Amino acid sequence: MKAEHVVRRGVLAIAFAGLLAGGAYAQSPDPTPQQQDIQNDKKDTRNDKKDLAKDRADRNADQRDINHDKRDLSKDRADRNADQRDINHDRKDLNKDRVDRNQDQRDINHDKRELVRDDKKYGANSAQAQADRKDLHADRVDRNKDQRDINHDRHDLNKDRADRNADQRDINKDKRDLHSDRKDRNKDQRDINKDKKDLHKDRKDLRHDKRGH
Repeated sequence: MKAEHVVRRGVLAIAFAGLLAGGAYAQSPDPTPQQQDIQNDKKDTRNDKKDLAKDRADRNADQRDINHDKRDLSKDRADRNADQRDINHDRKDLNKDRVDRNQDQRDINHDKRELVRDDKKYGANSAQAQADRKDLHADRVDRNKDQRDINHDRHDLNKDRADRNADQRDINKDKRDLHSDRKDRNKDQRDINKDKKDLHKDRKDLRHDKRGH
């Protein structure tokens, strides 16, 4: 009998605990529409802040890219301009050396005529003929030196043109990169402006819902 009494009391205690739990559950109703609106507004506000922070980070990264592109563009333009100055200098050198070479060739032609004339007039071993041969040799040396200078000038000119053209291609690429990065930056700025509007609207909705419509 004593054991049955203890068991009965235990069953009653469990049943009572169940009733209490059921009562507590019954006293936890679903959130009201106003509470649900407030929760949604808070969630929207948090999302707006995240979007705003992300778009600002993107905009700042794009601005850094733009600044980098500007520096690259400025450097490549300076390189291109320096190469163009080298080209202009090479052209002057080439023109001067061609003038010198042509003059030397005229001197050679003149020396040849003088040598033929003096050989006939004074003999191949005469002092006049020997002097003509000496002049002819000196003019040929000068002409050959000028030709080497011309070849060197051509090599420099071709190299500087190649460098100038490479720099121009770099400039064109920098311009495309700059245009693309500015486009991205402007889009991010528009996204930021939209995020600010959304955040302002959601905060306004939250205040409105807290006041109870």
